[in-house]
Amino acid sequence: MNATAESSSESMDFQAEVGRLLDLMVHSVYSEKEVFLRELISNASDACDKLRYGALTDAALAGEATDFRITVQPDKDARTLTLTDNGIGMSRTELVENLGTIARSGTAAFVEQLSGDAKQDSGLIGQFGVGFYSAFMVAERVTVVSRKAGETVAHSWESDGRGRFTVALAEREATGTTITMHLREGEDEWLEPHRLRQIIKTYSDHIAIPVALIEDAEAEPETVNAASALWARPRNEITEEQYNEFYHHVGHAMDDPWATLHWRAEGNIEYTGLLFIPSSKPFDLFQPERKNSLKLYVRRVYITEGVEELLPGWLRFLRGVVDSEDLPLNLSREMLQNNPVLRQIRNGLTRRVMNELQQKADKDAEAYADFWENFGPVVKEGLYEDAAHKDALLKLARFRTTKDDGWVSLAQYVERMAENQTAIYTIAGDDLAALKRSPQLEGFRAKGGEVLLLTDPVDEFWTSTVQEYEGKPLKSVTRAGADLSGIKAADTDGPKDQEPEGAIGGLIAAVKLALGEAVKDVRVSDRLTDSACCLVADENDMDLHLERLMRQHGQKVDKAPRILELNPRHSMIKRLSDSVDAGPDAVDRMEDYAWLLLDQARIVEGESLPDPVAFAQRMAKVMEASAGE
Repeated sequence: MNATAESSSESMDFQAEVGRLLDLMVHSVYSEKEVFLRELISNASDACDKLRYGALTDAALAGEATDFRITVQPDKDARTLTLTDNGIGMSRTELVENLGTIARSGTAAFVEQLSGDAKQDSGLIGQFGVGFYSAFMVAERVTVVSRKAGETVAHSWESDGRGRFTVALAEREATGTTITMHLREGEDEWLEPHRLRQIIKTYSDHIAIPVALIEDAEAEPETVNAASALWARPRNEITEEQYNEFYHHVGHAMDDPWATLHWRAEGNIEYTGLLFIPSSKPFDLFQPERKNSLKLYVRRVYITEGVEELLPGWLRFLRGVVDSEDLPLNLSREMLQNNPVLRQIRNGLTRRVMNELQQKADKDAEAYADFWENFGPVVKEGLYEDAAHKDALLKLARFRTTKDDGWVSLAQYVERMAENQTAIYTIAGDDLAALKRSPQLEGFRAKGGEVLLLTDPVDEFWTSTVQEYEGKPLKSVTRAGADLSGIKAADTDGPKDQEPEGAIGGLIAAVKLALGEAVKDVRVSDRLTDSACCLVADENDMDLHLERLMRQHGQKVDKAPRILELNPRHSMIKRLSDSVDAGPDAVDRMEDYAWLLLDQARIVEGESLPDPVAFAQRMAKVMEASAGE
């Protein structure tokens, strides 16, 4: 960077969300202030990792990669706490972008959550990657001096957290970053060496880079942490607290992990995996890029993060590290693609995680239900994109049903199927409560048939590729092929035998004539017990909910006419049938009745009416006629 091309000092405004965030930080967002030091040490460790890898792939940086170290130094006289690293550093542009703007999506939603009752929920901090700003919890002013690896000039960033920051040229002999916190009144505990030592040992013992404490200008640096890769240590030497803190570091999270997997694979290829399953959803879980956050190391040297080839997209919620003994250190993006070693590691990781999930599901159904509540929609993506693991994933899958308020496995569903039931029935929609009220479920509920309630968008896709489970086909109850005739009613209060179509044959013919091509067919329903009518898709047509979902996402979908089913036992249908048989005057009014029946079925299905004005006019005519009788 050319120093003469820049302004020596420039004052700028924070991004709006950052300004609000800093205000909240100042007013004690964190329930435990001490984590600010953990966040800054974690960032410094990442900076050293990046330079170590950069030196492997860029000869120009080789001279910059010396013995990495992070130092923490209090100064009681100046009332400052300084943290220094010799990592990759930041350029002027990066200082502005990284410290003046939160570039990661979701910031606005994050700030809104902190603005309410969630102010004490420190777990939100790590989810949104804003750990640097925690320094303003204890500091009234923060100064950052950084020199980017490969550049000859340094820059400073300074702010009091009140809406603006200043960037200027600075002096720094070597590559790296120095953060100086000018502490607020009442924050003297962060100047005490014994307190700092305790925090570093508690939160950063797992950091593979030495973290040294310099008690005063005359003292020698004292390395406080173990400074060795946690995943390389034997499991019996690692405490649960150390695992948790490493998860906080590597996952940028504040919750504790739901499960921890630590093993060493030996054989044709050798690698170590230390993986964590979060106990809460990462904020970026449903971002379109579907990136994972696993860190890849080669022989304890950090290489990169988020390698697509390392983990299938449906396991992107995992956090942790994978350390390979077989990959080359000078690994490029091109070498990662279609790499056979990486492919074997991916398969090994996937099997290990699935085995862990199955064991958890078998041993503790309640705990597994918590996991599925958080990550079930993501895991189900594997049902349609990962054929090799489809059968195992079906065993892991859990569902809401019409019979149970909890989560049910497919094995449980099959075990309690109604007598003579030959299919696994499903219904898809956007809302669980609305699905439970769907008219299409009435006949199934009356006969004791159980239906899976599918409310995740991914459900429409995997059910189109997964045809059966243990020989039982999956069938949507919103399709004409969902035949109830073979299911024996659970008790005598179930639906009566279906009345023949001839009982309302005249009405069906009149409705068909009135609606024409607006419907594919009009027929007697064997699924309705309380409702007058409903819409179903033909067996070969797209499911109703899938069609609506695709239209909502801007997909061009040809709207197929549906089948209108009428309930011959419903009092309104019976009266309409009687009126058709009464004479030609009633038949003349049948067109309005027919369209009102169709619009009623559309409304119940959650579809918008194609002509609301016509619906209102017909409704007014019918109400006027009935009021005059």
